[in-house]
Amino acid sequence: MPDHASVGWIDIVVILAYLSVTAYLGWLGYRGTRSAADFLVGGRSAHPVIMAVSYGATFISTAAIVGFGGVAGLFGMSLLWLTFLNIGVGILIAFIVLGEPTRRLGHHLGAHTFPELLGQRYQSRGIQIFAGVLIFLFMPLYAAAVMTGGSIFAATQFGIDFEVALLIFALITAAYVIPGGIKAVMYTDTFQGFVMVLAMIFLLVFTYSSLGGVTEAHQYLTDMEAMVPAPLAQMGHQGWTEMPAFGWGAPTYDLWWIVVTAIILGVGIGVLAQPQLAVRFMTVRSRRELDRAVPIGAIFIMLMTGTPFLVGSLSNAWFAQNGPILNGKVIQELDAEKNQALVELMQPTDSGTWTAIINPKTQAPATAALIVSERQEAEEASGTRFELVGGRSSAVTYVKGDADTIIPTFISTALPHWFGAIFFLALLAAAMSTMSSQFHTIGTAAGRDLYERIGAKGQPREPSLLVMRLAIVVGLLIAVTISYTIRQEYIVARFTAIFFGLCAAAFLPAYIGGLFSRRVTKAGALASMTVGLVVSLFWLLLVKAKEASAIGLVQLVTGGKTSLLADYPNWPSVDPIVVALPAALLTLILVSAFTRPPAAEHLDRCFPETR
Repeated sequence: MPDHASVGWIDIVVILAYLSVTAYLGWLGYRGTRSAADFLVGGRSAHPVIMAVSYGATFISTAAIVGFGGVAGLFGMSLLWLTFLNIGVGILIAFIVLGEPTRRLGHHLGAHTFPELLGQRYQSRGIQIFAGVLIFLFMPLYAAAVMTGGSIFAATQFGIDFEVALLIFALITAAYVIPGGIKAVMYTDTFQGFVMVLAMIFLLVFTYSSLGGVTEAHQYLTDMEAMVPAPLAQMGHQGWTEMPAFGWGAPTYDLWWIVVTAIILGVGIGVLAQPQLAVRFMTVRSRRELDRAVPIGAIFIMLMTGTPFLVGSLSNAWFAQNGPILNGKVIQELDAEKNQALVELMQPTDSGTWTAIINPKTQAPATAALIVSERQEAEEASGTRFELVGGRSSAVTYVKGDADTIIPTFISTALPHWFGAIFFLALLAAAMSTMSSQFHTIGTAAGRDLYERIGAKGQPREPSLLVMRLAIVVGLLIAVTISYTIRQEYIVARFTAIFFGLCAAAFLPAYIGGLFSRRVTKAGALASMTVGLVVSLFWLLLVKAKEASAIGLVQLVTGGKTSLLADYPNWPSVDPIVVALPAALLTLILVSAFTRPPAAEHLDRCFPETR
């Protein structure tokens, strides 16, 4: 939409300076990486500030800023509950409850990766390989979401092709995560985290000031309730400052179940079992460093998720006040006092008459809710006279419902062009900080958890940095392929939610049980992980309508339906985590109750402080 998308010399200088600092930090990490332990956990000597900001920068990516910020533009401020869970669960519970036991257990067992932690805890080579395979196969999906978010912004801001932006992101990430290991990742994460903070503060202040202040901005957005697009209203959208309608048994409650189960719970709980985040706890020496990291991490996460969720929602108010004028004829008055009307959009012809704009999806005249600011007499191409109105609409209208382009379009249209370059760096920082950790985790899963464990006659091989680095390249190619070939509705947020939910169902019960219970068994953990994975995949392939219909298997099974439960309202909108996580937890408890507990000697090694 913006007509000033270009790359100027200032943009080039700023970006090159940023990349130079990143390259230098990557080199510092490479210089300090002399062993597999350095590559994997940084020698367990990370400073708490570096660990906290690195954790936050890894957690927050373009998926949060572009993807979920865009979803907030679509669904509204109900996504702020995800910020609450990100802080309460992703920081407070993760650091205070899980951080120290994870750090302690990792040190006692000499574990360097998340799958190795599980494998050592349960004395199971199979569990370590299972976890490593799952990470290697599915983490590229999350990496693809991050790449897509950053590439969409670059394409919008600088007027370059999406494919070119995607290639640039992939090359930059590969350039420093492959040689440098976890040290390069954490050094660059910290630098990128500070860039992200400054950009978010400016963005939040600018957005509120351009709308007249906090109270005025929220009130204006509240008053736009009647302008919610009809397809969203039919799902239960009640306005951008309201929660969706809650209930069960009717399509008008679908949005509540999408927002709460997939976005808020899926990501909010799934963060606890993210392998690339859990390994951060094993990079510090003591609990003191973890405790000192909590307030830093909480403030960072609040700013980095709260800002895009607020700005995404408020972009609707900004475009309603400042967007390009749209024209058409009124087909329904929505709120006469506020001059809000549903309008059939029209465009002028060469002869000076007006003709309807056709929606390419429906092949019917396109409609939009406008705040009408001008009226005049006009003539249709058929010769009929009518009242032509002009006005502005929500951000959802201007991006044609594409949530992933709401934040990039707002930045490119509303803010000064120089800030576009700065914000691009913030997104580049967010993307690279997350992708570097993702690909580091992919590499260690393949090299440490698969290559080393699948040795001759069951004997582990020697650590291989070459295998880890080759695996990173393979993971990178898979992620780029996914980003290049799959582009659907709010795909960035959906890919993220899928991976987070999958990790929660497959890993969380075994992970938490292994940290706190001496009674959880190897059989219970393996059964729990299997059930969590199988139920999640079953739900994604055959029940959850959005994903199942895109994959296509369910249509073959049901004769064309989008879900096995298509005839039962709301079920096709429920996220797999609601079913898979309880099933995995119940499996862990039941199987552990009827199988032999681990040897006392091993438990004493895992928990020497409780002997």
